[in-house]
Amino acid sequence: MEAAAAGCDMFEEIVMAEERFHGEGYQEGYADGSHVGVVEGRRYGSLLGAKIGSEIGFYLGFALTWQCLFQKCTDEKNNKKIRALDYLIRMIQKFPYEDPTYDKLQEDLEKIRGKFKQLCHQLSQVT
Repeated sequence: MEAAAAGCDMFEEIVMAEERFHGEGYQEGYADGSHVGVVEGRRYGSLLGAKIGSEIGFYLGFALTWQCLFQKCTDEKNNKKIRALDYLIRMIQKFPYEDPTYDKLQEDLEKIRGKFKQLCHQLSQVT
């Protein structure tokens, strides 16, 4: 009787092996995939963050350069451009560089891009 029970347990182990291996494989694959996903996400986030930082830096450099060029101009036509430059600089300074979870990040970035294009048009610059 004992031999039959041992044979039955061995048969059950063979039958259940596929299910057990499937579960173990799933767990290993999930752990590996999670690790790879985190690494890939971090790399992509760093790349995208660098691109956005470079873009914002370009806009700030553009605005500061034009602000310096307009320092000695006091006529009304240039005052409007100076106010627009000051506004763009303030927008950039308020941009949340340190908070990637800021929910309006893309919205604020689009506003900065729009103000930059508006300034280019005012200054007769090609974007």
